Amino acid sequence: MNKIHLAVAPVIGVLVALGCTQPAPRSAVPQGAPDGPKFIVDPFWPKPLKDNWIFTQIAGLAVDSRDHVWVLHRPNTILDDEKAKGSQPESRCCTPAPAVTEFDAEGNFIQGWGGPGQGYDWPKNEHGIYVDAEGYVWIAGNDPADNMILKFTREGKFLMQIGRPGKSEGSNSRTQLGRPANMVVDAAASELYVADGYGNKRIVVFDAKTGAYKRHWGAYGAAPSDDKAAPGAAPPKQFANAVHCVRLSNDGMVYVCDRGNTRIQVFQKNGTFVTEFLSQQMSALDSGDLLFSPDPAQRYIYISDGQKGQIHILSRVDGKPLGSFARHGRYAGEFRSLHNLAMDSKGNIYTGEAGFGRRVQKFVRAD
Repeated sequence: MNKIHLAVAPVIGVLVALGCTQPAPRSAVPQGAPDGPKFIVDPFWPKPLKDNWIFTQIAGLAVDSRDHVWVLHRPNTILDDEKAKGSQPESRCCTPAPAVTEFDAEGNFIQGWGGPGQGYDWPKNEHGIYVDAEGYVWIAGNDPADNMILKFTREGKFLMQIGRPGKSEGSNSRTQLGRPANMVVDAAASELYVADGYGNKRIVVFDAKTGAYKRHWGAYGAAPSDDKAAPGAAPPKQFANAVHCVRLSNDGMVYVCDRGNTRIQVFQKNGTFVTEFLSQQMSALDSGDLLFSPDPAQRYIYISDGQKGQIHILSRVDGKPLGSFARHGRYAGEFRSLHNLAMDSKGNIYTGEAGFGRRVQKFVRAD
């Protein structure tokens, strides 16, 4: 954060000396809840990629125990006018970075890997990355054929696959997934929770070491159904497309982003329904991803809203809206197709943009 202030302060000083009254650039103004957390974008994070690499659609973000940031993107979504062509490829822009890239907290590139390999089925359309407490990296995909999750070492060595490509077996299958969106590991119980997802309509839990099925549930903790919801049902009794995120709080609750129904549902780890935050409380947000503040009580939750290009700040105890920040746009601190969120141990937020946004940004905690 000090780096940002040092860069911006001289510019503001010159403007004041000249009698200018135009406000400071948006990227220099902390944004957030009036009486809660505030953030300021770091326009210099990450540092430029090597070898003329470029990010395409950002499909997942994660922060590991070392505060290293992991980015999953979709190399196959590179645009035609971005591809290197001809005898002078450097004249035609870029080459997609590896599907999985790791950065340190300062934005330095550490390593990259990923893509098809022997012994596993790489997704056709990457979606979701998680790094667990042991440093294992989990990858998912949401193409209609991507009905599996992969587990790797942090160096990219394949370890395990749950599910397989091909036809889905539906939301009550114990062996097959249905276009999973994201996942999280309960380290104490060695359990993998999966937001499953774009095809299925459930949370499903596996043994994180063996991949063995353990349990699953749908909205309100009931058995999931793949039948179409009745028109006008409010609130819907089933998860919609997509069950986009799953997060575990410090007090043992499971938070689920039911993006298609613009709501968050909260459960005990056994699938017992606890409460939900409805769209009326959250200005009909597009609940694509969710984070908890890093304090022990996790007083705040942050929710990405791709439709509005904002991050909403809510009180975790009751879901009360406390504030929002950012807007649609292409400048630093703005969003085009906001998709993913991640947070480091200091409470800094990292964002990933899909669609035509195709970038990662860092928002430094400023209060």
